[in-house]
Amino acid sequence: MKIIVTSIFVQDQDKALEFYSEKLGFVKKEDVPTGEYRWITLVSPDDQDGTELLLEPDAHSAAKEYQKKIFAEGIPATMFGVSDIHEKYKQLMEKGVKFSMEPTKMGEMTIAVFDDTCGNFIQLIQR
Repeated sequence: MKIIVTSIFVQDQDKALEFYSEKLGFVKKEDVPTGEYRWITLVSPDDQDGTELLLEPDAHSAAKEYQKKIFAEGIPATMFGVSDIHEKYKQLMEKGVKFSMEPTKMGEMTIAVFDDTCGNFIQLIQR
């Protein structure tokens, strides 16, 4: 068994698609109408057959409440790995991405946290 899709709740699918593809550099894999919303997945440009990230609408009240609460507490909704966190931080800052935590060494890893503009904090990690 392996993880093939993981999801993140987003407030606006179009805005999220733009942010995750244009700012973060992920590649759109699926964009299929599913009634009122769409099944939109993205993949890493370095692993286009790898795990897909589903941009899940936060339309359900439980999803909205969950998303608001973890955001208010500063808890990242998910984590992305990078090979050079300082370089990625610089690149994303140049694209206008807002960080709530700059790269910070924590034991054997370095982490940073940014706002995805769609209701989530996302953590970057370099191991």
